[in-house]
Amino acid sequence: MSRRGSLPVGLFELPEPLAATPGDSPVHLVRVALDTRLRALLHHDPIARAGEDEEGVHQMRVSVRRMRATLKAARPLLDAEWADGLRAELGWLGRSLGPVRDLEVLLPRLRGLAADLAAAEQAAAEQLLAALDAEYAQARQEMLDALGAPRYTALLERLADAVRLPLPTPTATRAQPELVDLVRAEYRSLRKAVRKAGEDPPDEVLHALRIKGKRLRYTGELAEPALGKPVRRLLTATTGLQEVLGDHQDACIAQQRIRDLVTALGDSPDPAVVFVAGRLTEREYARAEYQRTLWWAAWEQVVAKADAL
Repeated sequence: MSRRGSLPVGLFELPEPLAATPGDSPVHLVRVALDTRLRALLHHDPIARAGEDEEGVHQMRVSVRRMRATLKAARPLLDAEWADGLRAELGWLGRSLGPVRDLEVLLPRLRGLAADLAAAEQAAAEQLLAALDAEYAQARQEMLDALGAPRYTALLERLADAVRLPLPTPTATRAQPELVDLVRAEYRSLRKAVRKAGEDPPDEVLHALRIKGKRLRYTGELAEPALGKPVRRLLTATTGLQEVLGDHQDACIAQQRIRDLVTALGDSPDPAVVFVAGRLTEREYARAEYQRTLWWAAWEQVVAKADAL
């Protein structure tokens, strides 16, 4: 794979990693969180470009998401215009990485299901998945274009400055919220959404709950150095909820992508390919329904740990 656009070695020389202690100010903990995720982003950048290890793109995307969540949760502590601008640029990078990562999850998943089929059906499955292989190649090229663009370099410079320099804070004097208040606010938002959804909501609502759960988790990670064990327990429960809802969402996406592939075959698709598509869709549907049976119990674990804050 091409490494076009690789970062010059030493371009982003950061100081020693920032450390967090329970007595640090909330704004310092924001810097620590950004520092940790920027280092992870830079470490996995060349791995993502090489394309030989899926963890490269995955960990870059995770770093972007966590930095965006940190900036959103800490917005009351920071200059809002600065935080929103940086979040917007991180969103651009996340969208550049997303299609590659999604296909890195989807293709092995579908090929794993196809491996259990008869030999003739496996050939039909490969015919179906060939379009996803082409889509993946295109997505990787677009990702490499983004990583080679001046916009990406400028974003890294902004993140490096956020780690090296004091973070911009509001000019108006007002009471700053405590970290525990930020965590509680995210929990209340999730709890309200769950109550509105009920125990058996539509698939798209479960996906929205997953996103809210992720925000709670990342805000908890920001506060964990200061709040300790109660937040760590909440993080464990929230991670469990995310895993259940994430598996459910992956199965839903897989079903839709299979249907899209069949539609793209035109008015007279190969019957064998359509048959295999139906079998794969059926298996993903069963997986989604199983995860649906688990999510409420996972949510109750979050409630129990959040009540201890």
